[in-house]
Amino acid sequence: MIIGTAGHIDHGKTTLVRALTGVETDRLKEEKARGISIELGYAYAPLPNGDVMGIIDVPGHERFVHTMAAGAVGIDHALLVVAADDGVMPQTLEHLEILQLLGVKKGTVALTKVDRVLPERVQEVKLEIAAILSVSSLHDSPIFETAASQPGDAGVQALREYLQVQAQMMPARAQDGLFRLAVDRVFTLPGQGTVVTGTVFNGKVSVGDNLVHSGSGQAVRVRSIHAQNQAADIGVAGQRCALNLAGIAKEDIIRGDWIADARVLQASDRIDIRLHLLAEAQPMQQWTPVHVHIGTQRCTAHVALLQDSAIEPGTEVAAQLALDHPVFTIPGDRLILRNAQASRTIAGGMVLDPYAPARKRRSAERMAYLQALESLITTGSPAALVHHANHGISLSQLQRLSGRALGNLALPGTQHIPQPDGDAVLIDAERWQRLQQQVLDTLARFHEKYPDEPGINAARLRRMAWPGLIHPQHDKLWRALLDEMLAAQQLTSSGAWLHLPGHSVQLSAPEQTLAEQLMPRLQDGRFDPPWVRDLAADIGTGEEVVRQLLRKLARQGDVFQVVKDLFYTAANMDELARIIKELACATPNGEVVAREFRDATGLGRKRAIQIIECFDRLGYTRRVRDAHVLRPDAQWHSQVQKG
Repeated sequence: MIIGTAGHIDHGKTTLVRALTGVETDRLKEEKARGISIELGYAYAPLPNGDVMGIIDVPGHERFVHTMAAGAVGIDHALLVVAADDGVMPQTLEHLEILQLLGVKKGTVALTKVDRVLPERVQEVKLEIAAILSVSSLHDSPIFETAASQPGDAGVQALREYLQVQAQMMPARAQDGLFRLAVDRVFTLPGQGTVVTGTVFNGKVSVGDNLVHSGSGQAVRVRSIHAQNQAADIGVAGQRCALNLAGIAKEDIIRGDWIADARVLQASDRIDIRLHLLAEAQPMQQWTPVHVHIGTQRCTAHVALLQDSAIEPGTEVAAQLALDHPVFTIPGDRLILRNAQASRTIAGGMVLDPYAPARKRRSAERMAYLQALESLITTGSPAALVHHANHGISLSQLQRLSGRALGNLALPGTQHIPQPDGDAVLIDAERWQRLQQQVLDTLARFHEKYPDEPGINAARLRRMAWPGLIHPQHDKLWRALLDEMLAAQQLTSSGAWLHLPGHSVQLSAPEQTLAEQLMPRLQDGRFDPPWVRDLAADIGTGEEVVRQLLRKLARQGDVFQVVKDLFYTAANMDELARIIKELACATPNGEVVAREFRDATGLGRKRAIQIIECFDRLGYTRRVRDAHVLRPDAQWHSQVQKG
């Protein structure tokens, strides 16, 4: 069990911890000189059952509340310290608010310095404490009268025994999560190297494990572990751990960073939260500036409202934080908000969506998604999340959101779509069928409107059937859908075109004979094929006959019309597409300019531009100022041309 002290400055927190454990937590020279805690201090005490109880001693001065917040995250039990002479003070109340906002529900009160006041004063302060606790999550907390500066004080002994019982009764946290440790200290030890300390939020870690540092993305290896101040082979959720790391320097790590399993790390600068505005705070308006404490990190942000009116004091609503610095978090993580001056705690909350969108954040679809995330937090099941993901959700994303390794997750009524990279997309089976029906309906309307057209290339079909969904994250889902529909013969491909089964554009016998004369000539022309007039003269037939046949062949995907009366075979277009891709991949921005394409093909500038513009029309590239870039949703192959 991790116990965190809380209370006003100079109320005797450090003295009490020393009396309980025998450990001096003020370690900095300035702390000893000034007699107050500035940094987090840690003490450990063995329990009768062989476990270890850890105590985090946090500073109480108003200027160091941000340090208090860093220590409060991850604690299991609050030790609220109130001095009998001063009674309840401003930081007493603020620390109590922070504990509640961080979801701490178990606690004990130590009434210190009772040897300095009369019994009447002790009773008066106990009534004060009972009053403030009665409206908090710590309302059932017992109060112990202590005089920690007196050796062998009976109150300290009673408090110690009570905390030991609570520690031994506390159930162990689940260890099936992906490992995350929030760094609150980093230092070096001679002969050992970099050491980080912090509370383990999720999972477990073993000596030899390979993890990732969130701030730099560097891979690190765990050389050794101290858990609850004892050498150990593993560290688990709920423990204070020190990890000796290989592969990273002390200077690369700061408080607020994470050492974690790579599968759970993804930075975000927008998060949707369940926000609770304190009753004493001012109404929260749109774009209110705040200081955010999350994990052991502190950063600034603005609050984006997900409702039309201001957030009223004492209420709890969904809201979005637009952060000025990326954070690494998962649903269920707790946070606190302080005002723009960082002088007062005004709100707290729980992370719902760590990867919130900047647009359409108030839509009914988003609200349903946030409700599904709350279900994931409370039940641990991703079923509601998959059900509300209109276009599916990847297994890797589900792992990041749940903080757990999900393996080959199988949910009733869910379509499991394997991906080439080993990932998978999970989508509600009914939604998967609706997405397929959207494709069939789109093709049916197209065939009705353009009966002489062979079909639609895959990139264009996607834009017509799934308007607006051109993000690369949907690429794999689209390709999987086409593969399944083609395999099930719901769709058929003819060259570059996708169409419904039974739909075709046929050549007559004379057209087929003429095509057999034209196609070799076009193929031999490679990047500079003959024009329609030259083909007609060469085979001794009319230009219009050749022109109409080539247009028909273009509708079948056998040739492509670059400009009027200039046609390229599919094979030659494949080669040109390959050249464009190679040129794009060779530049940092993926851009292709006409000059480079001209040189690569040996064509003139005018023809090079005509060909690139043709690829623009076909959806393989798009123009960006004076260059062209590959479309993220386009994969060229003339015989399939999937996007």
